[in-house]
Amino acid sequence: MLSLSLHNMSLMEWLVMAFMIGLLMFLGSIAYNLFFHPLANVPGPLLGRASGIPSWYYAYRGTRHIWLWQQFQIYGSKIRPEPNTVLFCDPEAYTDIYGMKANVRRSKFYTAWQRNENDKTTLNTVDVAEHAQKRKLLNLAFTEKSVRAASSFIIQHVDRWHQLLVGENDGGWSPAVDFSEKVDSLVFDIMGDLCFGKSFGVKESGANPLKAVPHNITNYMRFYYPICRSPFLDLVVWMKPRGLNKLFELLTPPPVQKYYQFVHKSVTDRIALHQEQSQKPEVERRQDIFYFLCEARDPDTGLPAYDEATLRAEANLLIIAGSDTTAISLSGIFFYLTGDPLRYQKLVQEIRTTFDLAEDIVYGPKLLSLVYLRACIDEGMRLTPTGPSELPREVLTGGLRVKGEYFPAGTIVGTSAWANSRNQEVYGDPEVFRPERWIVDEAKFVTEKEVARTRSNFHPFAAGPGNCIGKNFAMMELMIVVARTIHRLDVRREPGSTVGAGAPEKGWGARNRTQLQVIDAYISLRRGPMVQFRKRQQPNN
Repeated sequence: MLSLSLHNMSLMEWLVMAFMIGLLMFLGSIAYNLFFHPLANVPGPLLGRASGIPSWYYAYRGTRHIWLWQQFQIYGSKIRPEPNTVLFCDPEAYTDIYGMKANVRRSKFYTAWQRNENDKTTLNTVDVAEHAQKRKLLNLAFTEKSVRAASSFIIQHVDRWHQLLVGENDGGWSPAVDFSEKVDSLVFDIMGDLCFGKSFGVKESGANPLKAVPHNITNYMRFYYPICRSPFLDLVVWMKPRGLNKLFELLTPPPVQKYYQFVHKSVTDRIALHQEQSQKPEVERRQDIFYFLCEARDPDTGLPAYDEATLRAEANLLIIAGSDTTAISLSGIFFYLTGDPLRYQKLVQEIRTTFDLAEDIVYGPKLLSLVYLRACIDEGMRLTPTGPSELPREVLTGGLRVKGEYFPAGTIVGTSAWANSRNQEVYGDPEVFRPERWIVDEAKFVTEKEVARTRSNFHPFAAGPGNCIGKNFAMMELMIVVARTIHRLDVRREPGSTVGAGAPEKGWGARNRTQLQVIDAYISLRRGPMVQFRKRQQPNN
């Protein structure tokens, strides 16, 4: 009888029954997540503990980092923003989760970034052993030799950038420009020179189709990030190799498709250049990052570390990690410096009294000795993390203890960089740009213990097996750009400009006008500050 009844049901009745079954399953899932889940006792927002939809919604809006910060203010240093996720705002928890001995791996969040089965990079590989092998090979291209070889490329671009910023203005201030846009073009050209053997000319005036590429990268991140934060991530990852990847290709916005084409062509051209130069002596060959990648040999086999397919896959990682992250830090550093005239002048004094000429500023011991410069860079990076939300880690078989508390296998754990950087217990005045917090000065009551605690909570390049492989390169680039710019040019915020700053209408957590606000798209997207430049006016004291 039941079989006959089902057979005689109309389409509408089938749909109603399917809806009711789905609703019951959804309500059952909510009940389980709230009352029976192993993490049910962890505090957090009710809707977040019930479903991953709120977290995804804020990721889609680009404000997930603010939402997470709000939850830490409400519930304390441990929150459950999604049914199977526990996040912390605590230096000790960071070490437990991201340390070398932590029993975790990258979560499926990273797997979801793979465009297809060939797109396996150091970033999106989650298997611990496979990731370690990829890191081992990539390390071969980021040696001290390659970092020093890169400095000359950086200096050439920075000097040209300065010429373009001031133009023909001999003594007056330049028109106001969006610093983030200008620094994006500088860093993108540097990345092109270092990775692909040529400058893309994005910072130059005049028409250039490649000027759209930095914006296309933004579109790429905003397209993929909500997918990777999906509340149905397990299903998404399972379906991607079973047809979903092809659907995503059809749905990919044109700017993102143009970005893919740009990456493919850039790698093709650079491989051709490497082959062309392969017969020349080493000293005559172009020693950029791609040169070191192409020349790298697997220490276990002696064979080339990368084939062409692998080079193409890693190129996307190099572009984003090598350009956007450095540009984000520079935006933050100059936002806070131009908003604090006293500390700006203190940095000017240190740089201009240490070096007689801007041309003397090169990567080496003298530049590295500038204590206040390094403190300003660290403080800018603290307040403007390159990735504002957590780097999710999945607990492996055997579980994980975080601050002594046990979490079972399968739990997703992490810490949010934006919330960490504004930890009241660590910093006291977390929203104040105060480079002095990084420098031991007993006379000003900045003790070694306080600086050590500050550093224990500071991980701009991440830590453990997932730390940034190009951190030495990035720090060199930051120091050269900031030092040469401050030495050669005067910089000021456009009078009255609030571009990029917080505002009352932006709501709790984003109201402070002294804070540079970002959009969470895995990396930090941003605008501003609006700044003006002029050729240096002050005499060298």
